[in-house]
Amino acid sequence: MTFKFELIKECKDTGARVGKLFTPHGIIETPVFMPVGTQATVKTLSPEELETLGAQIILSNTYHLYLRPGHELIKQAGGLHKFMNWNKPILTDSGGFQVFSLGDLRTVKEDGVEFRSHIDGSKHFFTPEKVIEIENALGADIIMAFDECVPYPCDYEYARKALKRTTRWAERCKTAHQREDQALFGIIQGSAYQELRELSAKEITSLDFPGYAIGGLSVGEPKEIMYEVLEYTTPLMPKEKPRYLMGVGSPDNVVEGIMRGIDMFDCVLPTRIARNGTVMTKRGKLVVRNAGYAKDLRPLDPECSCYTCQNYSRAYIRHLLKANEIFGLRLTSIHNLHFLIALVKEIRESILENRFLEFREEFYEHYGEI
Repeated sequence: MTFKFELIKECKDTGARVGKLFTPHGIIETPVFMPVGTQATVKTLSPEELETLGAQIILSNTYHLYLRPGHELIKQAGGLHKFMNWNKPILTDSGGFQVFSLGDLRTVKEDGVEFRSHIDGSKHFFTPEKVIEIENALGADIIMAFDECVPYPCDYEYARKALKRTTRWAERCKTAHQREDQALFGIIQGSAYQELRELSAKEITSLDFPGYAIGGLSVGEPKEIMYEVLEYTTPLMPKEKPRYLMGVGSPDNVVEGIMRGIDMFDCVLPTRIARNGTVMTKRGKLVVRNAGYAKDLRPLDPECSCYTCQNYSRAYIRHLLKANEIFGLRLTSIHNLHFLIALVKEIRESILENRFLEFREEFYEHYGEI
């Protein structure tokens, strides 16, 4: 087998756990945060810098790479790993979230989704088979089944229809998938309805995928609803397989997700807010663009060991951002990704040392003060 999951330790008081994911491009220690490289690049950073930050796996997006530069070109280049010069594992999203977020530019049908490109308005049609063809060409280690991601709030009847369609599409994805060196994950939907999440979990796990994701969260619902959905959904997912919470990456969401049994996270949040001059610290978000930091010669986070905090001040970074210098965006992006990757590593160690709940308590003693 080119892919397997080994469960190493579970927290006795919570659902938190530590494991190892074995893939063709290396072993991933879980829990893990995956930086997002939508266009086959994590914005402003090189692969070498990502490796230095401790990134074990990155995520790229099927929808965007299909539109530009095209999956056939990437296939000719030897696959996504060679195309972007990243030798560690890669996960590709199916593009489902992006397609369904197009709103009036897309039409959902039983066979698939017709949509217009956000780039040039050209018309396209994604079926489960087409999505798998694209993902097989891209060649990521982990690929996602095509699903229908509904917004929040969503009425019960439509959420039910969408999850049933997601199941049918998952079956078609599994039939179309031919590459043994890629692990195809199924996605559990059902919005914020417990009965629907339980139905979706039953149907998707019955298809015996090597891993499972929870989709349709972090789409506008309150945090309390997200945590509630996780509490009744993750126990329905097989213990011996990895559990992935899609699109979630704020520090508190990651802590709470891990406590409820999640192994994998991804989100554009750390790099997106970095480009807006906002950074993550152990005391919460710090908006370094604010005038109050114009003469502040302290690092972004005095407790942080990243390259940015070891070498540059808040005042300097604010100056770069106000002057529209790209280096400022790079420094904030480096810090935010280091912060999240290091946070998850600390959590992993706390689980192994039987002190996860103490870690969580210490985290909340300071988080959110800024």
